[in-house]
Amino acid sequence: MLELHSINRSFGERQVLHDVSFTVERGRMTGFVGGNGAGKTTTMRVILGVLSADSGTVTLDGTPLTADLRTDFGYMPEERGLYPKMPVLEQIIYLGRLHGMTAAEAKESAETLLTKLGLGERLTDTVESLSLGNQQRAQIAAALVHNPEVLVLDEPFSGLDPIAVEVVLNVLKDYASGGAPVLFSSHQLDIVERLCDDLVVIADGQIRASGSREGIREAHSSPRFELQLDGDAGWLRSEPGVEVIDFAGGYALFDVDDLATSQRVLQRAIATAPVQRFGPKYPTLAQIFTEVIQ
Repeated sequence: MLELHSINRSFGERQVLHDVSFTVERGRMTGFVGGNGAGKTTTMRVILGVLSADSGTVTLDGTPLTADLRTDFGYMPEERGLYPKMPVLEQIIYLGRLHGMTAAEAKESAETLLTKLGLGERLTDTVESLSLGNQQRAQIAAALVHNPEVLVLDEPFSGLDPIAVEVVLNVLKDYASGGAPVLFSSHQLDIVERLCDDLVVIADGQIRASGSREGIREAHSSPRFELQLDGDAGWLRSEPGVEVIDFAGGYALFDVDDLATSQRVLQRAIATAPVQRFGPKYPTLAQIFTEVIQ
């Protein structure tokens, strides 16, 4: 487990991180979201040791991070840092070798990763000849080539089309399933919502919410339900303990006083007409994000 505890960081008189604390569990994808200037990149750089914290600790499985431990980390910065005139495969092999892999190990890992990422036919092409999206795929391969123990990705989906997003998602899910902690930031909240197991929301350098995706949804949602009937649901408007939010014929979105009320509504619905759909309606990540940063 990667754990940050009470991290503070200032640049001159401006404090950009305020007691930042959260955990990234092994084998889980943790989405790190916040607006521009919220402190995401600074936090990631503290984790990687690129920046030092003014106070606080970063540990891996309880052990404070050192330069040696960080060599087993994989990091993808938001800014592309590959050599533009170097062939893609040669470059990823070179980066693997820098992490202590043998030539054979680095070549096998690089070829496997680049093929999974859809670059199998571009191995001998230079980085500068690739599209921006394909350069992003190569950057992800660079972060993964040495099979890092921890993976930290800053905006890994930037510049990717929908097909490329799915390719990268599958690679990252496979990697996380091996037991590594994975922390990634993204402005694309729909992708974070689909991919992450856990979520950390930061605003003005402070953690506003953290925990499992479903736990955060439940914590920031009212008892709201959807009902779709093969018939008219107008009777809901007079049902005790129910506040109808949206209504259209057989469809209704409504809040209830308690869960017992929702069960009473379901029983009446079943007695009224065939029920096509009934269940809780949770807020989207975008809605939660807007709520917690205000």
